[in-house]
Amino acid sequence: MKKIFILTLLLSASLFAKINVVTSYPYLAKITEKIGGSSVHVTALASARMDPHFIVPKPSLIPKLSRANLLIINGAGLEIGWLPPLLKRANNAAINPGANGFADASKAVRLIDRPKTISRAYGDVHPDGNPHFILDPHNVIPIAKLIAKKLSHVDPAHKALYQKNLSLFIRQWHAFLGQFDAQMRTCKGKKVVQYHELYNYLLKRYGIRSMATLEPLPGISPSSKHTMKVIGIIRTNHIGTILQDPYHEKKTARFIAKKTGAKVITLPQDTGAVKGTGSLESFYRTISKRLCH
Repeated sequence: MKKIFILTLLLSASLFAKINVVTSYPYLAKITEKIGGSSVHVTALASARMDPHFIVPKPSLIPKLSRANLLIINGAGLEIGWLPPLLKRANNAAINPGANGFADASKAVRLIDRPKTISRAYGDVHPDGNPHFILDPHNVIPIAKLIAKKLSHVDPAHKALYQKNLSLFIRQWHAFLGQFDAQMRTCKGKKVVQYHELYNYLLKRYGIRSMATLEPLPGISPSSKHTMKVIGIIRTNHIGTILQDPYHEKKTARFIAKKTGAKVITLPQDTGAVKGTGSLESFYRTISKRLCH
């Protein structure tokens, strides 16, 4: 009788215990919370206020990885400069690449902008393609499906719950996409320049043309010569919008705007990157409102 009681307690504990999920970026944490609900404890390693390419690998992040049951990353090389040393020191085989407790969101989507030639002469290129795919809200659903699958692998006791939450989330997200797509159609054909090729997925999805970047090459700061070239492109093509992300320097965009009359619009790159974007829905609504109004 005592053994049965102990076994019952252990089974109950396993059913009600939360699994620890660590994500590299905030948007992944938001999706995971939607799918995992009360059965998961989710922590994002990076701050949305930072350049996602250059997150500081603080030692305080190591215990979070050591205790994790599941690690979800953006992938496509975005974490390559900061996550590997943290993983090595965390010494948690369960979440290493290839393990059941590891998920790469980039494997769930179709990457664009894959370079034909890999060379530092072309700047800070990503061999697998552009890693900023979350700027297209249509990529949220395949990522959510991947997360649900991985949660079910590491926590099979709650598989039915994860599938139920996924189904509900997909229905809600399709409804949201209908509203978002309608808003974005109002700026189809618009011409813009952007600081970094951060918004390509968004622009391609909604028929907005990116005519130039303020960076002469990816990861390379604007030069005076290139800045004048961009000014010429804006004047020639009658471009009225400069897309600025929250984390790069702002003076170049402001200078170009002053010379051309174009308007600088700051768009978030992740949930929480600017005020009022703490949820997935508010993140995308802010993008459509700022870009298409």
